[in-house]
Amino acid sequence: MSNDLTVQLREELLSREKRKLYRHRLTLESPQQTHVSIAGNKYLAFCSNDYLGLANHPQLIEAVCEGARQYGVGAGASHLISGHSSAHHALEEALARFTGFPQTLLFSTGYMANAGMVTALAGRGDAIFADKLNHASLNDAAMVSNAKFIRYPHLDLSVLERQLAMSQATRKLVITDAVFSMDGDVAPVAALLALCEKYDAWLMLDDAHGFGVLGLRGRGTVSQFAVDSRRIIYMATLGKAAGVFGAFVAAEHEIIETLVQHARSYIYTTATPPMLSHALLKSLELIEGEEWRREKLRQLIAQLKNEMRSLRWQLLPSATPIQALIIGENDKALEISATLREKGILVPAIRPPTVAPGTARLRISLSASHDMADIVRLGAVLRELDNNSVSR
Repeated sequence: MSNDLTVQLREELLSREKRKLYRHRLTLESPQQTHVSIAGNKYLAFCSNDYLGLANHPQLIEAVCEGARQYGVGAGASHLISGHSSAHHALEEALARFTGFPQTLLFSTGYMANAGMVTALAGRGDAIFADKLNHASLNDAAMVSNAKFIRYPHLDLSVLERQLAMSQATRKLVITDAVFSMDGDVAPVAALLALCEKYDAWLMLDDAHGFGVLGLRGRGTVSQFAVDSRRIIYMATLGKAAGVFGAFVAAEHEIIETLVQHARSYIYTTATPPMLSHALLKSLELIEGEEWRREKLRQLIAQLKNEMRSLRWQLLPSATPIQALIIGENDKALEISATLREKGILVPAIRPPTVAPGTARLRISLSASHDMADIVRLGAVLRELDNNSVSR
């Protein structure tokens, strides 16, 4: 039987490769930063979610070392046994103050946070309403929750309203990315909240790509839209703009305590190393206090849009560090990404099933650590490739 399985899997993998959907890993030999080393070669990288340039910040490195000396390197147990450290507790309190929510709860990853909060708060007899372009973690959580899973076209609030109006579910949850990870556009949070208030629903926001970048002093999309409601359940990750690792959920006290009691991805896993929470306290200080990082991002985004104006490929509208250049065909996106790499520039090609068929793209991720010269260099190479393609 095992031989039969391996043959089947081999055929499936070959089919994936023929369709230009096979994925390969890069192995970095340097810290995560805008200039990285892979297999002894140096590259200008536009493929990290380290939006504020904190992943290799010396103050965070020192904070990790300090945390290791104080707490050791492993938590050793789940939060509900003996793995919940004073460092975890201090970070949860700091995140609550920073985001303005009554209480927060740490999770190991954003995927686990979404899995835990959706399945703990929705089940049989309930309904989940989800944007069509939501992250896979939200979709996976909704599918295993036993709640009715209803999807609406991307950002189409008129369809969502009809769905909410027709629903007879006991509990209604609207779940959405706040910043969509492949397009870079932002959900209309205020309008979504208004619908939730009108139809007695709760709004779950996955702000993995907005936390630290958007809003007053990096407080995220809730701050960006100046909304304040007990109906909002807010999730953000700590391995992107915050530069370290982990995630948290922020909400009313009763919701957080329900997650402590019922979120399986919180209960049944070892807590993250306390030294990371110790480092994240320093990260929060830098996020809040160094506005120049967000201003630098805004300048880089404007420069990139200017560099891309003459390309025949479409740059999707986005005011975030996620800039998607739509190529279309899988093989063409892979070809352009490979040619960029030959010229010392890393930009990933994103293909189905991560994005819709026919929308393969280059996902250009900007960091406050990039220089204007980096953007100019990328633009020049892309224009050269575009001109060569047209001439052929």
